[in-house]
Amino acid sequence: MARRLAEQSVSDDQAGLTRPKHLPLREAPDEPYEHRLNEDLGWALKQGSLHFEEKSAVHESLRRIARRLDELGIPYAIAGGMALFMHGYQRMTVDVDILVSKEDIKRIHEALEGRGYLPPFERSKNLRDTENKVRIEFLLSGGYPGDGKPKPVVFPEPSQVSIDLDGIRVLQLPTLVELKLASGMTSPDRLKDLTDVQELIKLLGLSSDFAHQLNPYVREKYQELWSSVRGAVRRYILLWRNKWLTADAKTLPEMIASLKEAAERLEAMLTDGVVLDPKGGTEDDYAYLVTTDPDVARKYDMHDESEMMPEEE
Repeated sequence: MARRLAEQSVSDDQAGLTRPKHLPLREAPDEPYEHRLNEDLGWALKQGSLHFEEKSAVHESLRRIARRLDELGIPYAIAGGMALFMHGYQRMTVDVDILVSKEDIKRIHEALEGRGYLPPFERSKNLRDTENKVRIEFLLSGGYPGDGKPKPVVFPEPSQVSIDLDGIRVLQLPTLVELKLASGMTSPDRLKDLTDVQELIKLLGLSSDFAHQLNPYVREKYQELWSSVRGAVRRYILLWRNKWLTADAKTLPEMIASLKEAAERLEAMLTDGVVLDPKGGTEDDYAYLVTTDPDVARKYDMHDESEMMPEEE
């Protein structure tokens, strides 16, 4: 009988009614999203594919919770893996991390509990989306990243550090990097946060001077990671083959246009510092165009030399 009453209470909550205070709060539904990923390989692979198409359960939960917080007028900023995704580093993640004000967390629970969200356990500050089973993790302003101990870097007020990306409030990049660094520096089980910063440096081409936008507490670590990513000299190669430049031309004007376009591209590459590798030459009709600048390499779709087939002896 008590079980039926509890179930009826949750049903009433989902219908928009208030949960009677004398009834125990049910936990979020069985089979959380992250558990199913571990138990069902086929489903996990499908979710992985959908994630990079921005159609996974995590993306749906992100949009849903952002919409609800906007409707409530509560300032927030998406953090964690989904913030990385929206800034350009697209990796898999199993939950949605959200920075909110410490003063707003109670209001969020009062508004959302039993209306599409339930806490994973009694008195948890977090919620679980009951539709997609995705966990919503709340980071509270004034708290400390990483080991949770006092440090110069704190979780700030979301209204001061968020930007709009596709209609969703997301941590601005310097704050995201700063929090990731502070977390990875102080918590041995959060070393992936340092790896995340390395990937941001690599993918976004962040400069050494980006450190000046960060709290002094994390600047040295940023410079260390930057040097590990950008300090090593790598050669990026583009195989340029003259033979096929006019292969598709049907008339002399088309040949001239093709050659002119190729010349303009080479001029642009020259301006950006790309050089002809004297060892690559043009003897086999391939010219090896080289740069050591990863930003230039991305611009012209050049590839790391280490990924190329070895030369035949």
